[in-house]
Amino acid sequence: MEAVPIIDPKKPHVVFIPFPAQSHIKCMLKLARLIHHKGLRVTFINTHSNQNRLAKSGATSWLDDNDSGFQFKTVPDGLPLAADVEDEPKQTIEEISRYLAVNFLDSFLEVVDGLDTPVTCIVSDGFMTFAKTRFAAEKLGVPIMLHWTVAACGFIGFYQAKVLMEKGIVPLKDESYLTNGYLDTLVDIPGMKEIRLKDLPEHILGVKPKVSSFKFMVETALEADKASHMILHTFDDLESNLIKELKSMFPKLYTIGPLQLLLNQITDQESTNSNLSGYSLWKEEPECLNWLRSKEPNSVVYVNFGSLAVMSLQDLVEFGWGLVNSDHCFLWIIRTDLVDGEVAVLPRELEEMVKKRGFIASWCSQEEVLNHPSVGGFLTHGGWGSVIESLSTGVPMICCPFSGDQRTNCAQMCREWEVGMEIGRDVRRDEVEKVVREVMKGGRMRKMAMEWRKKAKISTGSNGSSSLNIEELVAEIRTLSRN
Repeated sequence: MEAVPIIDPKKPHVVFIPFPAQSHIKCMLKLARLIHHKGLRVTFINTHSNQNRLAKSGATSWLDDNDSGFQFKTVPDGLPLAADVEDEPKQTIEEISRYLAVNFLDSFLEVVDGLDTPVTCIVSDGFMTFAKTRFAAEKLGVPIMLHWTVAACGFIGFYQAKVLMEKGIVPLKDESYLTNGYLDTLVDIPGMKEIRLKDLPEHILGVKPKVSSFKFMVETALEADKASHMILHTFDDLESNLIKELKSMFPKLYTIGPLQLLLNQITDQESTNSNLSGYSLWKEEPECLNWLRSKEPNSVVYVNFGSLAVMSLQDLVEFGWGLVNSDHCFLWIIRTDLVDGEVAVLPRELEEMVKKRGFIASWCSQEEVLNHPSVGGFLTHGGWGSVIESLSTGVPMICCPFSGDQRTNCAQMCREWEVGMEIGRDVRRDEVEKVVREVMKGGRMRKMAMEWRKKAKISTGSNGSSSLNIEELVAEIRTLSRN
């Protein structure tokens, strides 16, 4: 007869609520796994379809079936329940968000009502406040901690929606301000240098079609002001001045990154692959790594625009010719939904040239790729998950920001951290070729990337700031459980 796990009702119980997108789930799942390893009980709430995708991709294989201390629970997302789901989502993030805004609270409370032990606190993605997560915490009589899966600069960029609105700078009066040079206006953000309006998320400008997004950003900033605890996926050395300013605004603020470096240390029993993979909604293709093994050190450009960015087929082709003409080998991730409204089919001539120097896959284990010695540069959309993973591995970047915090991340990586170069969204093959060649030279950008890698490792070492902050966070949760 199979033994029934004994559940300790005195163990602090943390419920995680991620925003239903790949990078957010991945980041929050890593933090959940870390604090579970520290002895806390974790319930991780996914939408039905995302949990099905997570399981189908093999991303939950690290979870011990006999461990009662970590469990996944699900809430509806508007899709019918199905035993088999495709890798690609059937809804946009906007559609899922609209559904959750109306239905999440009741579904969540129903899930919590069926849990074996009382909830100590909720760790909610900072962007899930639209789903009434604060009200859920109030209903349960427990504190809520907001986990921002972005950098300090990314958070403050979104937070500017409220700040700049109070100053009368946003929303912009009309769309002419997008093209008349007004976006070059410098914004005064304590702890940051030379940030322009154009470096901030486009949502906060408040002009069509982003009017509803602007309202959401303001409401999100107001909710942040009400949170008792804030968690940021960054490390102190990287954003020291800004973090100092933020701590004056939010006294209980924990910087806990890079999470992957902390995860690498949690156990000697698990393999490196077990730590590096297991967080993806897409099935990862190991053939990428086999191909990389045949290449010289620092010779390959890794190209991945994340899980949500879409582009035109023309842009895809321009990127392709730029990569081919750079004369560098490249590993190119082309999601099946990367091209907006079309199938991502390359012209035959370009496809033949790509085969000579490149390798195309639909998804990969990004941490394993960035850790591979053959990778010498990363062409990215500038999402924070990608940026901090690249900094952690000492790989310089080329950034082509699409939306959200990617603009702010790009500005910081190029001007403040000096680890990358930017290319515009008006994609031209000659610019792609030029920038790829420049970054792959190495030089100062690679040197600076290696310096940040060293500092990231120090921050996650035994007495590093992020390691100490994780311990402090766990101690705080234990204190909450005794109150």
